[in-house]
Amino acid sequence: MELAALCTDAGVASRVTGATAGVDVVDIAYRSERCGPGSLFCCLPGGNADGHDFAPAAVANGAVALLVERELPDLGVPQILCDDAREGMARLAASLYGHPSRELALVGVTGTNGKTTTTLLLAAMLDAAQRPCGLLGTVERRIGGRREAAGLTTPEAPDLQRSLRSMIEAGDEACAMEASSIAIAQRRLVATEFAAVGFTNLSQDHLDFHRDLEDYFAAKASLFDGRFPRAVNADDAYGARLGAELRFGVESPSADVRCEAYELRPDRTELFVRTPQGALSLEPRLRGRFNVDNVLCAVTLALLLEVPLGAIEHAVAATGAPPGRFEPVETGRGFGVIVDYAHTPAGIAAVLASARPLTDGRLLCVFGAGGDRDHAKRPLMGSAAEVGADRLYVTSDNSRSESTDVIVAQILEGLERASEALVEHDRRRAIARALADAEDGDLVLILGKGHEQGQDIGGVVEPFDDRTVAQELLE
Repeated sequence: MELAALCTDAGVASRVTGATAGVDVVDIAYRSERCGPGSLFCCLPGGNADGHDFAPAAVANGAVALLVERELPDLGVPQILCDDAREGMARLAASLYGHPSRELALVGVTGTNGKTTTTLLLAAMLDAAQRPCGLLGTVERRIGGRREAAGLTTPEAPDLQRSLRSMIEAGDEACAMEASSIAIAQRRLVATEFAAVGFTNLSQDHLDFHRDLEDYFAAKASLFDGRFPRAVNADDAYGARLGAELRFGVESPSADVRCEAYELRPDRTELFVRTPQGALSLEPRLRGRFNVDNVLCAVTLALLLEVPLGAIEHAVAATGAPPGRFEPVETGRGFGVIVDYAHTPAGIAAVLASARPLTDGRLLCVFGAGGDRDHAKRPLMGSAAEVGADRLYVTSDNSRSESTDVIVAQILEGLERASEALVEHDRRRAIARALADAEDGDLVLILGKGHEQGQDIGGVVEPFDDRTVAQELLE
């Protein structure tokens, strides 16, 4: 696309230095090593590095223009000046790829917990309605039915717009996408249009990035300003503060989509749901009370997209849980093992509460907390685990650049009976100890990493999958 036309379409044409005539842009990059002939390089300021410092390398690699927040010395290519390079990048990316969100039924799901399961269910509902659906989220990216490994939960703007365009070219008519608060705050979704947005819940998380819980909520709430049809959890205190076309819930009398009865079984859940379009009898292959809310959110979003009730029922019955979400590990023993991604105080509490009815014995809980992330939630995670479990095994997670000693000490601050918790920094040995301690009728929960297949300790990522490790130890 010709640079001048691209800038005009994106609304960033007012401050361009250098000649734009004859300059064609074929790609947008935010890392200099990814630039090639015809790239527009976006100089993004960051906490550890400033993209402006990499502009010469980008030009050397073939960049034909730069998006900057401050004018740089002449590098022989046009410079587009803007106050917010991230917003400018999002607008330029949407324009370069032909505004694909206007052609897809794009659905964004946000909230602290439940986004992955909700988007997976919604994609299945749209597929069942003969509306092929792509997927962008924490566990996988799906384009035209082809599955790929996921990167960021919500991709950077150029990657997002490129993926959406690829979906259209591959025959997808819709896309279910997880929308993280960080992505929203970083303006990755600017110039993206949604057919509907959904809100699952909100509890403490990501306060290493957001100033406080209100700032965290404000980021998510910005998607619910009335621009797009909204599905909101009426049972959640923060959801109750949002406007919506349809509300869902179990307890709230204001819910338009309401679960009037449910039964939690060892291998599935049975729900009876009232909707404005009629009643639904659902049998999801999902366990746990928290998954009732996830099913309701997906159902409500599907109704906003006019998915028939029959397609909803079929998809719910056929869809299993995402990898690492309340996933059982075959033990061949008299006790059970479940792996889950729960890594927030509310997530841990919800998983333990859902696990309690599944066993007549004890709940043994293995967990840690990620490094370089919200410190304040660590003692709260410890407290939630102590309330819900019978025995705790506090260990490492992805400690990244932080000391595991420090992280574990902060978790223990939240325990009233810290001396009773077993502390084992080596995660494999912690899992081994819990499995060795388990007796007939017990249930071992391994929390925090879920589907992840690596562990970051000191900046070195080693292969580590809780499910594989548990299976190896059992064998």
